[in-house]
Amino acid sequence: MAIAQHSRLIAPQPTTARPGAPDAPERLPLAAVVLIPLALALTLGLWGLGRQGAMWRDEAVTYDMAQRSLPELLRTLEHYDAVHGLYYLVVHGVFAVFGDGLIQLRLPSLLAVAAAAAGVAVLGRRLAGPGAGLAAGVIFPLLPDAQRYAQEGRSYALVCAGVVWATVLLLHAAEARRAGAWAGYGAVLLGTCLVHEFAVLALVAHGVALCARRAPAGVLRAWGAAVGCVAVGLAPLAAYSTGQAELVAWIGGPSWRIWVGFAVVVTLGVGCAAVARGQVAAVALPLLLAPKVTLLLMSLARPLYVERYVFHTSAGLALLLGGAAHALWQRRGLVRMVAAVVAAVSAIVLAVPVGQQIRAPESRKDDLAAVAAAVRANAAPGDGLLFTPARRRVWKLPGGSPYDGLNDLAQDRSPRASRTLYGTELPPSAIRTRMLGERRIIVLHDRAREPLDQEAAERVKRATLRAHFERCAGSEVHGGRVTLYARPGAC
Repeated sequence: MAIAQHSRLIAPQPTTARPGAPDAPERLPLAAVVLIPLALALTLGLWGLGRQGAMWRDEAVTYDMAQRSLPELLRTLEHYDAVHGLYYLVVHGVFAVFGDGLIQLRLPSLLAVAAAAAGVAVLGRRLAGPGAGLAAGVIFPLLPDAQRYAQEGRSYALVCAGVVWATVLLLHAAEARRAGAWAGYGAVLLGTCLVHEFAVLALVAHGVALCARRAPAGVLRAWGAAVGCVAVGLAPLAAYSTGQAELVAWIGGPSWRIWVGFAVVVTLGVGCAAVARGQVAAVALPLLLAPKVTLLLMSLARPLYVERYVFHTSAGLALLLGGAAHALWQRRGLVRMVAAVVAAVSAIVLAVPVGQQIRAPESRKDDLAAVAAAVRANAAPGDGLLFTPARRRVWKLPGGSPYDGLNDLAQDRSPRASRTLYGTELPPSAIRTRMLGERRIIVLHDRAREPLDQEAAERVKRATLRAHFERCAGSEVHGGRVTLYARPGAC
């Protein structure tokens, strides 16, 4: 089909190291180049998909929002998390058809990473031949971030798949120069941006790629028109979600670890680009670096940089690694042997020890199943329940028996009743009164080394516990603490 053909404009026929019969990878049909990475991504994604029953806080928000009725969900999005609204609607539909278990929660992400792997293979084939396409497609699902987000009930895998296939359509549109091709590109990219607004950063990568290839003025004008349509379609959501900016107030400025990681990515990407053949570098290097650079620069004025927001840049990394690996394979002799050994060892390391770590309950920031188990071990029916800070009520969102029969002392209205993410709390004085009416309180709070929130309600919670209760028992769990407090002598 047209999309699978080598582009005369952006992707000329790749060169080989020496004349003669092509290597076996160069004789692979399109179906094999696409289906092998697709099958690998599905296999890796299904391995440990349930993560031993663990769920972390962001997934709990998805789970709760997708379980709400459609009117409840839409009313909540009027005030909170509109940026994720389309994704919540997708998961809501999945739950309606297939049920609301952990597997169903993560199913869209699993399928999205598989689709992204297939798209990376198509891109690699188009830019440097079947061998490079197969290598890039196989590398992508082995990357740690791809393994992570394939098994996470959040939107980032869907964004990655959308960006990858929008890039495929960009190359096709630049060659075909038909209005329909550009409309398809714009539609896919707009849909991706509606899943998460930061997908718009891919436009920067696409613009740099076209300029790097010295695309004709007509192509640039058509691309500009498509960008304009995406901007118009995205503007209402962008304007509306700006009013909910407090939801990203937790993001800090780029740390030194982020800058060091970025330097490593730049070094690796540029090194692979120097080795890769064909047109890989012109497309993959902007795809890897441009969104990161843009978001980092934006974060100097207002902190917004979080690695998962630019997960889609992993497609560029896979293309560069695949292109470099294929180029080294073509050199034969010792270079080929060393490249094969390095590739095999890297694949084993990524698939086994790294893969096992990613699938462990401890791989995320917290583990709601571990929190629930600690509550079950320490609580008794009728105990008071206190979350400090209040946003840790997210641990309760999946519900279940550990919280049945416990009195949520600070809660005024539940998340659903208040049309919020975590519910609303009583005034500080009312919280204190409720606490003083309890004999035992189960407190769910952050790890000891976390900074303490200084809101009035949080200060009152801590002061009341210190003055009128004593610590009886507790459990340090992954990402938090569960502590039993009681009146003096009542432990």
